[in-house]
Amino acid sequence: MFKKGEKKGFSFPHVYIMFLLVMLLVVILSWIVPSSEYERTVDPKTGITKLNTDVFHYIQNKNPISFMDFFTALHNGVVQSADIIVMLLFASGALYILEKSGAIAAGIHKLLQIAEGKEKLIIIALLALFSILGTIGFGEGGIPFIPLAMAVIMGMGYDRITAFATSTIGLAIGFTSGVVNFYTTGVSQTIVGLPIYSGLIFRIVSLIVFLIISAIYILRYANKTKADATKSIVFNEYLEQLDHIKKAEYEEEAFTWPRKVALIGLVAVLIGSAFGAIRLGWGMPELSSIYAIYAIFLIIVLRLNPSDAAETFGIGAARLLPTGLAIGFARSVMILMDQAKIIDTAVHALSGMLSHTGSIITLLVLFIVVIFFNFFVVSGSGKAMILMPIMGPLGKILGINQQVMVVVYQFGDGFTNYLWPTSGGLMAALGMSNVSYSDWVKFSLKLFLLLHFAAFILIIIANSIGLGPN
Repeated sequence: MFKKGEKKGFSFPHVYIMFLLVMLLVVILSWIVPSSEYERTVDPKTGITKLNTDVFHYIQNKNPISFMDFFTALHNGVVQSADIIVMLLFASGALYILEKSGAIAAGIHKLLQIAEGKEKLIIIALLALFSILGTIGFGEGGIPFIPLAMAVIMGMGYDRITAFATSTIGLAIGFTSGVVNFYTTGVSQTIVGLPIYSGLIFRIVSLIVFLIISAIYILRYANKTKADATKSIVFNEYLEQLDHIKKAEYEEEAFTWPRKVALIGLVAVLIGSAFGAIRLGWGMPELSSIYAIYAIFLIIVLRLNPSDAAETFGIGAARLLPTGLAIGFARSVMILMDQAKIIDTAVHALSGMLSHTGSIITLLVLFIVVIFFNFFVVSGSGKAMILMPIMGPLGKILGINQQVMVVVYQFGDGFTNYLWPTSGGLMAALGMSNVSYSDWVKFSLKLFLLLHFAAFILIIIANSIGLGPN
């Protein structure tokens, strides 16, 4: 309740409400936009539906969206997305067991001990470590480790912004590069019929490029502020910090052999998943089973109580349930668009607009569309369910590889998760770290502009080399 005279500030609706509003917009458009369809055929070998962009015609929709169709689309959307949702729940449950065991925190501590007295090396090592977490899909999942990294970096004499940026930018560049990030790369490739995690080498190179740019930017700021504290964005706090904080205090986790083996097991899971998806044709059931096996592996190696571990697994899976529902609700939008027969109309119109613009302009327009769309729908996997069914066919029409379209999507999606104020994960991390949003924008805006510029150059390179498979 608000008191009389108190102004109620504007806040964006919850992502579920956003999807309901988009669904309502689809219903309205179904009465305005003419229905149409391209010819489609099913590949008997792969079972993938292929779109024939040479055959297009307008039709009369004999099944308009009814009142009940609107709400049953929610149920059907979740059901149709069940394979992706279940895989995410299994992965989240297994990784939460690893997180609660203290193995990841212990690995970070060990890394710092090895690099003791080498401050710049520690910053680079933590930036790289968080980028690895990001590239396997640790978005919000990496937030609990941010305060630990901040305590170490601030204890070495750097300001709060340097400490926060090292971990947060690491997550951002890792998540965006999407080397084995199922939430963006995996989901997008599944939608357009590409082998999961294909184009791996290009994404590794992209990660290295983003890492170099970020390391230079952060170290430049860190060196400047350490030499002159008044250059710090939070210089008042920084001056007080230098006066009173000489050494960061943190509780050290023992890096025992069981924890070492647990982390080695995680690396094996990531490599095995990528190999299985690319070489063995694994789908969602196999990838889900890998995480189930890994959860059992952790119970044995870490000597965990099976019942307690099972409860932890459930809690970890529950953390991803809101994301899972968002994926389903996003699919509901596509169900209604498909029923209204307006998806092909939008693709045909957009392709007509971009048909004479050249591939570079086309890629730039799509890149910007994803960036700004992310302001309203932050969920990477949920947004992929909306955009990729349109971007995929559009790429075929314009002669742009499907792999390149996936790269456009993941690069446009990732960085702004750590910039837009509508990102719940970013706002949670800022609040946990006692960093104001305005201070974060002052520091990161130029860096994100540089990263977006580099990302678009990489997109152009991917298109020029015909990054495949198609």
